[in-house]
Amino acid sequence: MDCRLGCGACCIAPSISSAIPGMPNGKPSGVRCIQLNEDNLCKLFGQPERPKVCHDFKPCPDVCSSTNQQALSNLLELDRLT
Repeated sequence: MDCRLGCGACCIAPSISSAIPGMPNGKPSGVRCIQLNEDNLCKLFGQPERPKVCHDFKPCPDVCSSTNQQALSNLLELDRLT
């Protein structure tokens, strides 16, 4: 599955404990990443500064579903469970 451009759920829902440029302590669940632009696109995509956890995330139908809102809901629930 390819990412839906402009979704941004994976940059909002999960907590990230590793440093992100502009967010040296990572980010809590549900907080929009500072590197997510106004079109919900990652400003670090393809850059070496992008955190490994972000690079390693691969979209899949079970998590991303068919809508951006469902993806956000699914990822928030997965983060809550872990």
